[in-house]
Amino acid sequence: MPYDLFYNTLMELERFESLVTAAMASLPQEFQELLENVDVVVQDAISPSQARMVARGGMVLGLYEGVPRTVRGSGYNLVAPDKITIFKEPLEALYTSESELESKVREVVLHEVAHHFGLGDWRLSEIEAEKRLRLGRQ
Repeated sequence: MPYDLFYNTLMELERFESLVTAAMASLPQEFQELLENVDVVVQDAISPSQARMVARGGMVLGLYEGVPRTVRGSGYNLVAPDKITIFKEPLEALYTSESELESKVREVVLHEVAHHFGLGDWRLSEIEAEKRLRLGRQ
C-alpha cells in the first residue's frame, strides 16, 4: 500500500489526544478529584524501557507507571507524578473506524485509571467477564 494512502487513514495527533481527554472527562467527578499528581500522555508506541516493564507479550495499548493509591503509605509525598500513557499506533492498527477507536481509547484509559486505583489486570479481566455475562442475560 502506498505510504500516502496509509497515512490518510491515521488520525491527527490532536484529534487522538481529544479522544483521550474526553475519556478522562467522562470519569465520575469523585474519581477525577482523586487523580491528583497523575499525568496522562499520548505516545506513538511503547518505548524499549517501557516494554521491559511489561510482563506479558503482545500489543500494549496503554501503560500505568506509578504507585497505586491502595499501596501508598503516609510517607508518600514529594514524588514524581504517576503516568498513564496511551499508545496511538497500536490502537490505530487495531481499530479503523473513528467510533471503534473512540470506544477503545475510552476502555484503555479506564483500564489504566483502574490500575491507579489499585486494580490489577486479573481483577479487571474478572470484572469485564462479569459485565459481559450481565449484558448477555439482558
